[in-house]
Amino acid sequence: MFKKIYLFIAVSLFSAAAMAQQSLDVNFNGLGFLDNREYKAFIPRSHTFSGTRTTLDFGLNLDSLNHFVVGVNALHEFGAKPFFGQADPVAYYKYESKNWLFNAGMFPREGVLSDYPRALLTDTLRYYRPNVQGLLARYQNEHFTETGWIDWLSRQTITEREQFLFGFSGKYKPAVNGPFYISHYFLLMHDAGAEVLLPNDHINDNGGGQVKLGLNIKNTGLDSLSFEAGGMFSLERERGVDGFKTPRGFVANVYLSYHRIALFDEFYTGQGSHIVYGDSYYEKSTYNRLDVIYTPFLFKRIKGQFIASFHFSPGYFNDNQEAFRVTYDLGRKVLKRWD
Repeated sequence: MFKKIYLFIAVSLFSAAAMAQQSLDVNFNGLGFLDNREYKAFIPRSHTFSGTRTTLDFGLNLDSLNHFVVGVNALHEFGAKPFFGQADPVAYYKYESKNWLFNAGMFPREGVLSDYPRALLTDTLRYYRPNVQGLLARYQNEHFTETGWIDWLSRQTITEREQFLFGFSGKYKPAVNGPFYISHYFLLMHDAGAEVLLPNDHINDNGGGQVKLGLNIKNTGLDSLSFEAGGMFSLERERGVDGFKTPRGFVANVYLSYHRIALFDEFYTGQGSHIVYGDSYYEKSTYNRLDVIYTPFLFKRIKGQFIASFHFSPGYFNDNQEAFRVTYDLGRKVLKRWD
């Protein structure tokens, strides 16, 4: 019975693909960055990151919904040898309709998970871990968006640990064009041992979340003005040793922009949270970050930004960061169509 059902589904999909117009396209995009961080509060994380990431991939489009994408995302850090110090393969299946998005494989993080707060996922991931390796599903309509995902970090071997991240995020707007919304973000890292267990080695769980109320104000004379405020919590435990530690606190941020100038300020107060893939400053009981953003050039497919960031935490009032990033995306260009 089930074999007949599976055969019917496979034949239906093949027939639909055969009747649709298929195509092969190519995309080239990249990121150039210079990011200098002077962190006296976290000396080990006081670095200068500089380099460029370039992505070239090819897409096979079976129809308007089903796509296969294969390519590579390569990193060159300026002055490093060999030239490409890291090359991440891109290979995934993508289903996209008006309401649904489903990715399976190794696919770009940008555009699907890049809206996560830095407290949960630090922005250095875009430099050194630009792809998700796993699954992602998103549903959206006029009022509601929800995304669930899993990202494998390490496969268990005799010496390597089993590690993966999973999470979900979303936003709800009561009125389509209204100013109010509520957003939420959550993730958890599962960290298990290698096949050959070491003495006193335990499974670790680490993660956190935020729930915020938002207000997007229009008709102010600015290009954009928004406020968010809510709660943050983190989860951390070493199984067999202790239970979940759950530090909690208050988070708020404001964003405003006018032409090529923008300001983004985020504030936290509460119990310090240690989130492995999050920003270290949220380990502090109080933290404020102010970003001053200037966009000197903005074209259809190219954007360049200067960002001066000022970090304030107890006992450290002069931590700073200066970054320049240029992003470019040539868009998907059709190489061949066939019926």
